[in-house]
Amino acid sequence: MALWLYNLALILASPLILAVLLGKARCRPGLPYRLGLRPPVGPTALSPDGPVIWVHAVSLGEVVAVAPLVKALRARDPKRRIVVSTVTETGREAVLERLAGVAAHCYAPLDFPWVVRTFIRRLRPTLYVFVETELWPNLLSALEQERVPTVLVNGRISSRSFARQQWPGVRRVYRGLLERISLCLMQSDRDAERAVVLGAPPERVRRVGNIKFDQPLPAAAPAQLEPIRRWIALAPDAPLVVAGSTHPGEEEALVHACATLRTRVPDLRLIIAPRHIERAKDLEVMLAGYGLRALRRSRLADGLDDRNGDAAPWVLLLDTRGELGAVYQFATLAFVGGTLVPVGGHNLLEPAAWGKPVLFGPHTDHCQDIARLLEGVGGGIRVPDGDALGQQIGRWLGDEERRMKAGRQAEQAVRDNQGALRDCLALIEPYLAGERIEDQRPRSAPQGPSISVERA
Repeated sequence: MALWLYNLALILASPLILAVLLGKARCRPGLPYRLGLRPPVGPTALSPDGPVIWVHAVSLGEVVAVAPLVKALRARDPKRRIVVSTVTETGREAVLERLAGVAAHCYAPLDFPWVVRTFIRRLRPTLYVFVETELWPNLLSALEQERVPTVLVNGRISSRSFARQQWPGVRRVYRGLLERISLCLMQSDRDAERAVVLGAPPERVRRVGNIKFDQPLPAAAPAQLEPIRRWIALAPDAPLVVAGSTHPGEEEALVHACATLRTRVPDLRLIIAPRHIERAKDLEVMLAGYGLRALRRSRLADGLDDRNGDAAPWVLLLDTRGELGAVYQFATLAFVGGTLVPVGGHNLLEPAAWGKPVLFGPHTDHCQDIARLLEGVGGGIRVPDGDALGQQIGRWLGDEERRMKAGRQAEQAVRDNQGALRDCLALIEPYLAGERIEDQRPRSAPQGPSISVERA
């Protein structure tokens, strides 16, 4: 791979890269660490001495996916020191919340060669585990030079990415990257086949399934749930639509749909959980345009109650982190965002695991297999646009038996597809002894669930 050409382009683009990162509030706090200007972790985060496993998860979704694996790795050997790197603040907060006492957090280095080398020298990892196909040329090259095994978990290659990677020059780059990875654990047969087509050695590719199916339901003590109950203030038998991880354009469609349905179902309520909670103020402005006022969760979290007497607003904004999973349990049905607009979709499994029927739009490239699974068992329905979304919400609200059946089927689908975490652990186990790549490569990759794949 022409690494020098990539680095030349990276250097030329560095002013734009830095400007973009500085312009994003959720990326700004970690920038000094990502540039190698500060040590990746504090002086006490990696003591006592022991092998360091570096796990990279870009943001919130990847942290949620990999958290059970991190916990399982730590449980197998408490002497292991695990560091989880993220790019965003939401990712950092998820690590601190979900992996407190299990792993230390650090920000992932930018892929400048001098930054990556400094980061690896300071961290001294014996194993690098990364989530969902985050391929960085200088990082993988430096890890290979240091003979640190690299394992991709929950790997996926979206249709859009696969199409781009077929371009002649780009394909050569990806082949060089995939050849550097010690083991690729992919979500589906499609993902595994694509990895091999793009250049991953077939003997290092395994289809193990999606570890997101092994996510435990959010455990919340009654005392923790009480503030949420108070915020929702849901009357008995009143229907509640929970819309999670929404984006601009989707909130308007949801408000319009539910406002229309309230002429028939006057006690219907809607919770909107925007993907980026800093957009809560913008959503308030949007709702004001409809003549509506929202009740923000953060105000109650701060001890402020912005209810107007007994007339509680029927639209609620979940603008706090880490509570969406618990809020889903109160839903009558759920909508998962990033699907009515071309984002690619977010976590469809969280509401399904609570036994809630799930609605989503046509754009599910990031969660295609899960969307198809839920559609296939009747636990989820794909809608083409906002009008169809409103119509399907109305159908489910008007047919309790069908709605409850869909929820049970969604929950059963999650249970039937668990087990990827166990298989991942078994396949990673040989790499945990801290052996160098040169000691492992003469052997075939650890055996496990395999697929028939062909090289392009």
